[in-house]
Order: sequence, then C-alpha cells, then structure tokens
Amino acid sequence: MRDMQSNMDAVNSIAPAAYTASANGSGVDLQGHDATMVVFSSGVADTTDTDEVYTPKVEESDDNVTFTAVAAGDMEGTLANLAANSVQRVGYKGGKRYIRAVLTIAGTTPSVQAAGIVLRGHPAQAPVA
Repeated sequence: MRDMQSNMDAVNSIAPAAYTASANGSGVDLQGHDATMVVFSSGVADTTDTDEVYTPKVEESDDNVTFTAVAAGDMEGTLANLAANSVQRVGYKGGKRYIRAVLTIAGTTPSVQAAGIVLRGHPAQAPVA
C-alpha cells in the first residue's frame, strides 16, 4: 500500500521561524507509534562572520519535563551542523515516551531560518488524525 498519509503524521517540535538564539522544541508524545524520525530543515543561514554554528540534536524524556540527549545507539544516522538550505534526518529507536528537537546556536551574528519536525509512523491505530 502506498498510503503514507494514514500511517504517519508530522508534528512541529521547533516551529519554522528565523532563530538568533538556541531553541528547545516542544516535546512530542510517541505513545501509540512504533517508528519515529526527526527532520531538521534550514533556509537562509547567516555565516557572515564565519563563526556562526547551528547544531541540531534530539533529546528524550519519560515525563515531557526532564530531557536528556539521545544516546548515539538510540539514533539511526547522525546529525551535522546545519548549513543554509539543507535538510537532515535521523531515526529514533529509543524507548522514551517523548522526544524533542533542539537547535543550539552560537557565533557573532547568528541567524537561521529553521524547523525541527518529528515524524511518527507505524501507528497502533490507523488512520492517524
């Protein structure tokens, strides 16, 4: 079956916007889904001073309050610093109920258009709403 719409959904963790400071995304509840991927998308990125750095990562939580970095063994793939007009993705195979996208920003005049989206798939009950 080619129907992805009924078998996956997308949730903004970091809403699409222009960021000049680090951002912790909203926690996304994974309950009822057996597959997860986090996608980081960027548009224009200021690199004028050559020291601007935009570092994406994924954090996990049992309670949607206390988050810690996801261990490398619980991710499928790796993330690198964001460049302008790029898309990166990483799978999550850990056992926590919540995850969130995180964007750490550093440098002299940082500014990046970015988003962090959590894709949830293999729902226990389809179609997803």
